[in-house]
Amino acid sequence: MKWYVLRTAGSKEKKAAEHLEKEIERSGLQDQVAQVLVPVKREIVTKNGKRKVVEKLLFPGYVLIQAVLSAELEYIIRNLIPGMSGFLTEKKTSDGQTERVPVPIRDDEAARILGHQDESVDGPVETEVNYEVGESVKITDGPFSGFNGTIDAIEEDRSRLKVIVVIFGRKTLLELSFTQVTKE
Repeated sequence: MKWYVLRTAGSKEKKAAEHLEKEIERSGLQDQVAQVLVPVKREIVTKNGKRKVVEKLLFPGYVLIQAVLSAELEYIIRNLIPGMSGFLTEKKTSDGQTERVPVPIRDDEAARILGHQDESVDGPVETEVNYEVGESVKITDGPFSGFNGTIDAIEEDRSRLKVIVVIFGRKTLLELSFTQVTKE
């Protein structure tokens, strides 16, 4: 079985993949298709002091399929799946005619994509930081709740901020979690 790249309408990747899986099952072509994959990576996004794990697409507008390509499967992908516009193709000239032929991706490319996908599912979640050094924040949690401060340093790998707060007329450096502060 080879990996093929399918084009989809923007932000319709997951729906198109679901429709494709249902159509493959309905048509009895499960023996020709190993898997349909929408490659994503998980990230932690902090907004308004709340951390949330979100999935972001690695390749927006594309779905991967591992399959033995037959005429019936190719027809289903090109014509019956809403939101899917077909394969990444290559032009081949045979007998003076030009046609678009689906081209599988190389095995090393597929392994790299699948490796990244496995890391994303099993590995640590990346944190998206929407804070900047020098930005004013309000502390919302902990013993200094209600104080305002200025971000001095950001430690993305630990999801921590170093914030300078003026307490009793003196600058004090606090180490806080992303969830303990909000932007002013």
